[in-house]
Amino acid sequence: ANGYYRFTWTKCLFSSQDLSDMVMIDNYIFNKDVYIQFNSTVGKFVGYTEHGVYNAELWNNNPSQLQGERAEVDRFCKHNAEIDQSAVADKT
Repeated sequence: ANGYYRFTWTKCLFSSQDLSDMVMIDNYIFNKDVYIQFNSTVGKFVGYTEHGVYNAELWNNNPSQLQGERAEVDRFCKHNAEIDQSAVADKT
């Protein structure tokens, strides 16, 4: 209860059925404040605190980490959106 609170929150946003406009926003949060965010439209990490700016710079200079985060749009967002759309279509 008196410790630190750290988590990530990934949002997948889209408005078309073909998922061509899919955007993934990956928030890194510490004690309820976003300190780093990855936005697939921007294509890199952005820091919002001193610690976040420092780490965003490190992560942006690591090609494998950046490539892995960019791949999450297809692996995580589009994959799950297709499953959700299929489930909804099967019910109608």
